Amino acid sequence: MLLPAGDGRPRLSAALGAALAARLGVLLADAPATGEHRATSGETYTGLATGLVVEVLAGTGRHGTLNVVRAR
Repeated sequence: MLLPAGDGRPRLSAALGAALAARLGVLLADAPATGEHRATSGETYTGLATGLVVEVLAGTGRHGTLNVVRAR
């Protein structure tokens, strides 16, 4: 789940590749949880208090899928 800058609403990303998922797992391992939340689309997720910034490619279709490219 991502919170795009200036958007204010969480959005689900496309599935991550194994290498990127492992890298993000390391970066997020010690982030404190902010509780369980539900996206407007119905998915539940555990929020994390982190300043992590990722680069994304946004799809242009109806759903505008976000694809995480890399962590900064």
